[in-house]
Amino acid sequence: MGSDDSYNFVFKVVLIGESGVGKSNLLSRFTKNEFSHDSRTTIGVEFSTRTVQLDNFTIKAQIWDTAGLERYRAITSAWVYYRGAVGALLVYDISKHLTYESAERWLKELYDHADPHIVVMLVGNKSDLDSLRTVPTDEARDFADKRGLMFMETSALDSTNVEAAFNEVLTAIHRKVASREVTRGSISAVTLSSPLGPSSEAQEERRGCCSSS
Repeated sequence: MGSDDSYNFVFKVVLIGESGVGKSNLLSRFTKNEFSHDSRTTIGVEFSTRTVQLDNFTIKAQIWDTAGLERYRAITSAWVYYRGAVGALLVYDISKHLTYESAERWLKELYDHADPHIVVMLVGNKSDLDSLRTVPTDEARDFADKRGLMFMETSALDSTNVEAAFNEVLTAIHRKVASREVTRGSISAVTLSSPLGPSSEAQEERRGCCSSS
């Protein structure tokens, strides 16, 4: 893990999906290597950061998590949540088919508000509950392939593929930026090519703390 005050790019990645699929634990497992069995509902927005090395570049990943329950959606308007996002993990629970069925609706909301070139991975979380599986891996992979999404199954509980999922998304984002596949005004416009100063960094962290419940 790299130093948090020196990096080449900042990539904002959002977590979307129904409540209870494990978005908050994916966030805490990746950014802090923690898992909480006390799964409280996220209200409003929380984000954490982690700096990673990809190839010869240092990338600061800013991972945002929001409430999946509809009754909390009004707290944070969608355009604020999605603004500047260059990657998204659309998460469902492999043991709850209804959370998978809502993927199409989440995709529509994402594409309605986010950058058209956003990198999206469909994530089947809770792979540790394989004995309770209701969503076949092949079915989900086929869904992802048909929509041009990346796909992976993870377990925030036992860490399976959590690093791989985030790193693959970050790598794909960086590849788009580096290849100039996207033009100014799109993905490349919302990445920072130089470090923030200490005061900006502190302000950013304060904003993050105050966005949490």
